[in-house]
Amino acid sequence: MRVTVVGGGIAGLTCALSLHAAGFQPQVCEAARTVEAVGLGINLLPHAVRELSELGLAGELVSAALPPRRLSYHDRAGEAVWEEPLGLAAGYHWPQYSVHRGRLQMLLLDAVRERLGLDAVRTGLLFQRFEQTEGGVRAHFLDRSSGLPTTVDGDVLVGADGIDSAVRAQLHPGESGPRWNGVHMWRGVAHHPHVLDGRSIVVAGGSPGAKFVAYPIEDPATPDGEALVNWVLEVRHEPSAAPPGGPGRPVTEAEARAGLSSWNLPWIDLATLAERSPAIFEYPMLDRDPLPRWSFGRVTLLGDAAHPMFPMGMNGGSQSVVDTRVLAWCLARDNDPAAALGRYDLMRRPVVNPVVLANRALGPEEIIARAADHGGALPAGQAENIAERYRELTRATVTQVNTHTSWAVPRHATEPAR
Repeated sequence: MRVTVVGGGIAGLTCALSLHAAGFQPQVCEAARTVEAVGLGINLLPHAVRELSELGLAGELVSAALPPRRLSYHDRAGEAVWEEPLGLAAGYHWPQYSVHRGRLQMLLLDAVRERLGLDAVRTGLLFQRFEQTEGGVRAHFLDRSSGLPTTVDGDVLVGADGIDSAVRAQLHPGESGPRWNGVHMWRGVAHHPHVLDGRSIVVAGGSPGAKFVAYPIEDPATPDGEALVNWVLEVRHEPSAAPPGGPGRPVTEAEARAGLSSWNLPWIDLATLAERSPAIFEYPMLDRDPLPRWSFGRVTLLGDAAHPMFPMGMNGGSQSVVDTRVLAWCLARDNDPAAALGRYDLMRRPVVNPVVLANRALGPEEIIARAADHGGALPAGQAENIAERYRELTRATVTQVNTHTSWAVPRHATEPAR
């Protein structure tokens, strides 16, 4: 089976690896002329790390990423209000990882090219539209190098082209644009002495727009060394139909210093963080309303094209990884591609759509928002209950992750669905 994957980001590349592991022939078509190691930090939760490990990438992740040991919530003065262990320290059989997004993308790209061949990822192809028949799907692209139209034929088309997905737009032509909550995220990376124990994800403040986040994504693993720290400052604006400035607006060091000046966090030097960040960018916090359907015949969506969500609970990228594994599992178990995509839709959409809505309601960061309103740590058990409720919603409790049946399938598997 030939599968055309539109989008060569983390979701698209993982999709190619998942499909190849199940015996299929994926072709990734990416709009950028070259795939480069750009971006900032991302977290992979244990349920995603399990799937990547079963794809044979455990060693690569150890080399590229850093496993945080705890999540620590603080108030605006830097005082701790709640914390919990992460990954192996929490009892999972797989770690959680913090990693530079670009480094992760290049890790996946190298694996795709090594396993599927150098031609498995075609760059400079800007998706235009698709047309499908009973026998296949033809995807139309603009070749950005030649300026000429080109087509790619396949048995299945997967839209993994992000929050502004052109595949999604064709499937749902009447849909409105992304939804903005009035918050901008100023994001940067900088070398800084270890924050707390050097293995913590730290979130300070309260509700969206009044929050600071920092976590290491790489360091020399020495007590007196400096870590490469990913940091985010949220800035509140009045919501409007469209966020001003657009994604990726450069933020000057002076602007960042001014924004950070109202924070007093004794365990991090915010002025130094701003000064040492080579580049700081502003991104609007966006999501989209959950869709009533992802799959139409031989065409489907996954990752941010299917379920873009606010960055609460560190779940967006991790859920995308799980999407790819379930998609490959479904395609391996049905000779009818349309039926397989319908099954994938029914298995994943009812799981992920509630996560999108839960993240709008702050997800597990309800803990820190309520602590800010409460004026300190919540009464015993409340924070733990909020965190566990969110893990159950996302199918990511320790028991669920450690014990669920593997999504790995024999190549060209034909056994019936379980």
